[in-house]
Amino acid sequence: MDLDPDACYRAIQTRDARFDGRLFVAVRTTGIYCRPVCPARTPLRQNVTFHATAASAQEAGYRACLRCRPETSPQLGAWNGASNTVSRALALIEAGALDANQDGGDVESLAERVGVGGRQLRRLFLQHLGATPVGVAQTRRVLLAKQLIHETDLPMGEVALAAGFGSVRRFNETFQQLYDRPPAALRRRKAISAPANDAIVLTLRYRPPYDWDGMLAFLAMRAIPGVEVVRDGVYRRAIALDGAAGTIAVRPIGDDRLSVAVRFPRPSALPRILARVRGVFDLSADPVGIGEVLSRDPDLAAMVAARPGLRVPGAWDGFELAVRAILGQQITVVAARKLAGDLVAVHGEPLAAPWAEPGLTHTFPAAARLADADLTGMKMPGARIRCLSAMARAIADDPNLLSPNAGLDDMVKRLRALPGVGEWTAQYIAMRQLREPDAFPAADVALMRALTDADGVRPTAEQLLARAEAWRPWRAYAALHLWASLADEGAPPVRRTARAA
Repeated sequence: MDLDPDACYRAIQTRDARFDGRLFVAVRTTGIYCRPVCPARTPLRQNVTFHATAASAQEAGYRACLRCRPETSPQLGAWNGASNTVSRALALIEAGALDANQDGGDVESLAERVGVGGRQLRRLFLQHLGATPVGVAQTRRVLLAKQLIHETDLPMGEVALAAGFGSVRRFNETFQQLYDRPPAALRRRKAISAPANDAIVLTLRYRPPYDWDGMLAFLAMRAIPGVEVVRDGVYRRAIALDGAAGTIAVRPIGDDRLSVAVRFPRPSALPRILARVRGVFDLSADPVGIGEVLSRDPDLAAMVAARPGLRVPGAWDGFELAVRAILGQQITVVAARKLAGDLVAVHGEPLAAPWAEPGLTHTFPAAARLADADLTGMKMPGARIRCLSAMARAIADDPNLLSPNAGLDDMVKRLRALPGVGEWTAQYIAMRQLREPDAFPAADVALMRALTDADGVRPTAEQLLARAEAWRPWRAYAALHLWASLADEGAPPVRRTARAA
């Protein structure tokens, strides 16, 4: 990724927060790399180089600053739009594709999943991120470990496991090599009492503005009884990974970060849990850059001005989202939520006593469980029940079916081949689960209604799709703004397939 050195240097001179997460400055004389907002004295121009990612700086031999803590910078996804292949590979790395505890955790397997060769994937990563896939994964582990050291009182052995290191020995060697000291020496804060519920509490940063009220309203309307609770400005849910279960609680702190409290029996799952939280709350979005593109359309400009921090809500799990979409066909959001709650009560896995909390009693049923379940007692048409069973079987047979393994067009085609998944649902899954910023359900009645002109004329789906060309690569955000504009006008719910999802 090209960076203008003069513009970058002006950014660090003024400690311009707009560049935080967009670039990192490496100082030759100290061997340290920093965020542009670092409070340290600005280094001389001839002593610095600039990097688009922390991984690039670290792979060039620099170590993270202990003052500005690059691990806490917002992850803005500067690669978005640069290479779809890189974006998809990064999402898989965030999900643990290169972790030692994952099957097939090597670059060749990762490259195969995104449809290129290993050499080509390395070349694309170096071109767009300045680091190899392995370098990105290693930096991710080091920065998470550093954050855990600074923000928690976990023993160092648990920090190593939680950050994704294969062994404590490797963890100690890495920190000794990078910082010339053991990891325990980086812990400056005094020990505090562990939370009463044994939660690991970390902060995740984002670039403001953020429409937290809008995000919570979206999640609250769709919260599945027993699985999710939204109350007093906090989102809580039961989670399951690798046969284990626990809970998370997410709330805002100030105007640029979220607090995430994780209660889970396996520390090694923490990187994937945090990656999913970032996806659900769309923390990697750059609302300013997105708003600049969308505001070129006069109608959207007013909507962006009204909700400048609007994000695309993600999904905790692809199968869960697909089930929600099927359950919500041709019924209201409230009715779909009731059906989902009934499904969970019968087929969900009860949370064990150490992990259950008020309102959180079950995890969402796994695909394999529903594939073999008798769903005839569900209060919905038989065709929809058969569709749900077939979807469960398809995902049970191929757990990676709803992973970002291909580009938007290919994924939509694959999704539409699944039972009960039409164009709308495929685009909706791509938007919320695959995190495709350009997904766009053009045939949605509500989107057409939101652009009704002064004479009461609505655009057709073809006209809407043509107009949306100017919104690329952020059409998913345009869709959210259009839906939100109807809610702002007090419009009644629109009964649409997957709107209830």
